[in-house]
Amino acid sequence: MEDMPVPLDQALAEVRELLLAPGLTRAVAAGRRRGHTPSVTRAQVRPVTLKSGTKLQIVTDDGARPFTRNVAPGDEAAAALDELLAEPFGNWHVETDSATIQVRITKKGDAQVHRAATTAARPAPEQGHDRTKQWLLDPGDPLFEVIGGNAAKRRQIDAFLRALAATLPEQLPEPLRVVDLGCGNAYLTFAAYRYLAARGAQVQVVGVDVREDQRVRNTAVAERLGCAEQVTFVAGTIEDAELPFAPDLVLALHACDTATDQALARAVRWEARWVLAAPCCHHDIAAQLKNAKTPFPYGETTRHAILRERFADVLTDSLRAGLLRLNGYRVDVVEFVDSAHTPRNLLLRARRTGAAPTPEQQAEYDEMTGQWGVTPALATMLVS
Repeated sequence: MEDMPVPLDQALAEVRELLLAPGLTRAVAAGRRRGHTPSVTRAQVRPVTLKSGTKLQIVTDDGARPFTRNVAPGDEAAAALDELLAEPFGNWHVETDSATIQVRITKKGDAQVHRAATTAARPAPEQGHDRTKQWLLDPGDPLFEVIGGNAAKRRQIDAFLRALAATLPEQLPEPLRVVDLGCGNAYLTFAAYRYLAARGAQVQVVGVDVREDQRVRNTAVAERLGCAEQVTFVAGTIEDAELPFAPDLVLALHACDTATDQALARAVRWEARWVLAAPCCHHDIAAQLKNAKTPFPYGETTRHAILRERFADVLTDSLRAGLLRLNGYRVDVVEFVDSAHTPRNLLLRARRTGAAPTPEQQAEYDEMTGQWGVTPALATMLVS
């Protein structure tokens, strides 16, 4: 991959040539240049095959709804693309069958050009007019060449990205700083980066995992994807890992037991603007329920081990949501992926408002913990 600052008109001329040439897979324009606002928030260009022949499909979004038009190759396509290229977008992302090119317009008005060669054959883009699935991350994205692209993984990635899209505002901070705590093999970390970059965001991502071998592996993947400067990894615990910034967005996806609490505690201390946490196992509260006296008349909920474990899951995440609210967050609890994919499909989605807790919220939390005789790990971490 190469970085080259070039005059803006030269970079846009290259983009125009690629958009009109055979071999285009897709292109996305998004973001805005300093001091300018495009008439649409996002545009996507791709070839489609219709009954009337091959067309160039241009989909623009004004923030309210998308508008689609299919233009014929030649003068009609050239005129439509010239209008699009005249819009003051901050970023262009162009994928062809041989290369990926990203153009970012700097604050000075120059163009920073990133080029990466396609190293392996991608799946043929789906060019039919009626597609059964509109993926947020194109199945032909280079990410799937590296991590594998089976249907189950694509569904999980798409579900995660839809939750992410529903959490973040249309206008993102520049740069957008993201940390993934307990990132593991980081395929969702990379998916978040690829999606946000395609939206035109300037993104800096750090993945944290306790294992050094995962850091080495994930760094190698970032190099293969050409984003090693934007996506970096550190080896360390969720509680103690050192980051180069305080993040705007905190991810904690399937961190086991109280590791989720560690991630939420750090997010609160950072005053992160957005948090997405998908809890995994819930042993801590389950163990406390086993040794505590169950309040009347709920004895049946804890008498049987399987019911106690399932109730502990619900109670744990209810208390986590309550604690986030008490610490200035608005919280939604939603389904992460379909339960057919994994039974651990709950997602805590939080946005910082900074609002002080109401007396009713505090009383409800105190009554719940007192009645069940439990102390959430997150509560202990937030006061330590």
